[in-house]
Amino acid sequence: MIDDPQYYIQGVLEQNRRILSRTITLVESSLPAHRELAQTIVDALLPYTGKSVRLGITGVPGVGKSTFIESLGMMLVREKTHPLKKIKLRKAHNVAVLAVDPSSTRSGGSVLADKTRMEKLSVEERAFIRPSPSGGTLGGVARKTRETMLVCEAAGFDVIIVETVGVGQSETAVASMVDFFLVLMLAGAGDELQGIKKGVLEIADGLAVNKADGDNVEKANHAKKEYESALHFLNPSTYSWTAPVLTCSAREMSGIEGVWNMVLEYIDKLGTTGELAEKRRKQALDWMWSLVEEGLRERFRRNTEIKDLLPAITGDVERGETAATLAAARLLSLLDKNGSV
Repeated sequence: MIDDPQYYIQGVLEQNRRILSRTITLVESSLPAHRELAQTIVDALLPYTGKSVRLGITGVPGVGKSTFIESLGMMLVREKTHPLKKIKLRKAHNVAVLAVDPSSTRSGGSVLADKTRMEKLSVEERAFIRPSPSGGTLGGVARKTRETMLVCEAAGFDVIIVETVGVGQSETAVASMVDFFLVLMLAGAGDELQGIKKGVLEIADGLAVNKADGDNVEKANHAKKEYESALHFLNPSTYSWTAPVLTCSAREMSGIEGVWNMVLEYIDKLGTTGELAEKRRKQALDWMWSLVEEGLRERFRRNTEIKDLLPAITGDVERGETAATLAAARLLSLLDKNGSV
């Protein structure tokens, strides 16, 4: 391993894909030496970040997240011009997809199959797909996804898409690191709310009913009205934006541009009111505190006295000989006695 941070910093800024991948591997590493090096690199790259559109995408199983992301990505990496006037209507974007795969709770392994699911996008020069194991973390969001996002921004990617494992209340984790949180939905699958948690709908900045094609168009339009009614009774995630509901077909590439325009409208509107800047500031502080909490947990477990007593105390709790509240109090009292973690 090269331990010179300048090698990685310069490589990322020069948009060297090989060095970019190595840098992200460092960021994802749990080795202390790698973590320290990654922190130095990310801190140096920070001034070159913050100019991208950060888009989080989640959805129920089978909704077609990967197909949707590939269709959106393929649209974004290509310039759009007026067919008659030859006027540039949309510039070509550099798109990074951070696809978080579920890790095995037994082996820690991960499927990491997003590149095979996005065959067209993965070979595009302007696209970069990085599958990352979730590590079993809350909401399936990799612990280092935030740092990876910053590294990609410094490498010149102006659209960052974070794909999450699935839908659940824990998906608030990804909403806390993106500008726009999009929830993909299905139509005609029984209950139109499909078990979606109220908390997920409350943090959604927009909904898109996918697979609105063929015989499913009418069902999709009906589902759209159902979701609009459901959102009507929830508090919007921001003061100046009410989450719209659109229909699209990732397979037929229809409605995809409408979804992207919805994202841009949101960015423009909240950018004008100052809410977007405030949102990012709050996200940075939340990130800091989550790292503090994570660091405290790690130091707690590394404490020698706690490590010695932990097997006996956990055994007592498992056998029902000690209440969990009392056991926790005993462990925490060790910190008070030592005066540090």
